[in-house]
Amino acid sequence: GAAMAHGHGHCCCCGETAAAAIGGDRERGAAWGLYLRIDRQRLQCLNERREGSGALVFRAWEERGDRAQFVESDDDEELLFNIPFTGNVKLKGVIVMGEDDDTHPAEMRLFKNIPHMSFDDAAREPDQMFSLNRDPRGELEYPTKIARFSNVYHLSIHFPKNFGAETTKIFYIGLKGEWTEAHRHEVTICNYEASANPADHKLEQITPQTHFIS
Repeated sequence: GAAMAHGHGHCCCCGETAAAAIGGDRERGAAWGLYLRIDRQRLQCLNERREGSGALVFRAWEERGDRAQFVESDDDEELLFNIPFTGNVKLKGVIVMGEDDDTHPAEMRLFKNIPHMSFDDAAREPDQMFSLNRDPRGELEYPTKIARFSNVYHLSIHFPKNFGAETTKIFYIGLKGEWTEAHRHEVTICNYEASANPADHKLEQITPQTHFIS
């Protein structure tokens, strides 16, 4: 087992080659580890029939076959996921696994960095759109335009329609890519300026050159 564990930190980079390797299941699973980088407290699924069920579809690639965990739409066939990450993500691919019937989503629209999207917001032009095939085993990977999804802190996935059923059912959504920690410096500086506290003046004395930056 020691040999397999070696170099786990680099898995995110070798995602492409690992996926092509025959029997490289463990490596392939590691490539689909972005679900670990989702801020689950703030994850939203709009129009889910059972509250909290949308979050269940983001799990380990190896567990995609667990058919007890799924989300089903409520009022109509639409589902909209708002997925905030705990850092910045370079999104490389998506898997969508449903039932081998008409409840399977037929179209997927991706939006980046629009937190708290509503169905009204989803009327706008997506960053990328895919026509989906039925994928009951979670084998089809939809590659994203990486240049467009290289700096994603929030991903929205809109499923506008399925293959004709009244509701849509999804068992698993896989997200492949790389994650980097977010830089929080900007936030700290904004907080300083927002609150008039004595620290501001100390700050100015230490860094007078900031006044000359236009």
